[in-house]
Amino acid sequence: MRPGRAQTAYNPADYDYLPVSAEIKELFQYIRRYTPQTVELEHSLQPFIPDFIPAVGDIDAFLKVPRPDGKPDNLGLLVLDEPSTKQSDPTVLALWLTENSKQHSVSQQVKVKSLENAEKNPKAIDNWVESISELHRFKPPATVHYTRPMPDIDALMQEWSLEFEELLGKVSLPTADISCGLAEYVDMICAILDIPVYKSRIQSLHVLFSLYSEFKNLQHFKALAEGKQALQSVWIPSCSKPDRR
Repeated sequence: MRPGRAQTAYNPADYDYLPVSAEIKELFQYIRRYTPQTVELEHSLQPFIPDFIPAVGDIDAFLKVPRPDGKPDNLGLLVLDEPSTKQSDPTVLALWLTENSKQHSVSQQVKVKSLENAEKNPKAIDNWVESISELHRFKPPATVHYTRPMPDIDALMQEWSLEFEELLGKVSLPTADISCGLAEYVDMICAILDIPVYKSRIQSLHVLFSLYSEFKNLQHFKALAEGKQALQSVWIPSCSKPDRR
């Protein structure tokens, strides 16, 4: 390249030695004829200053003061590292871990908490009762392993077909007043709910009652039950008023 001459991306003289036909050489001319266009792309990103959002409390900088003897304290590894405002009760925390892990060992050592002068500290007793009540309220359900294949509860909670719902509008479900034995009645209800019944009906009954418990705890059915109960409480007193004529 000659000095003082600007270097270009394409120089036709560099390709004159190629043994190609005249048609191909004519195609090379379109490279010099093409003029690229500058297209400005629209963008939606704009610099801005974020709003100031105050944070509650201080951010944990993980700056722990070491022990004077230099031994590791294992905070966060062996000992739960919590703020000093409201710390967990070690006994309650151990019960939570035992229930969630489902490792109930008889040989495991359990710390028993005692409270001195309990009559002078009713708040600690109330906190203990509330913690244990919350533990029992959110206790994970027991896991049952069936010996025979059983359907999933979510599959049993699906809506019935339109034809079956129309049939229920004409023919009601069998009640306990039907003339049959208890075993036949269990087989009948399980067949309607698509619950398989084997030689022993214990596992089928467990699935049946688990399905009933799931439906009972649904918010939709709770609202219907509360609304029905409120309607009955309003309707019964109005009907029980004596006639003053």
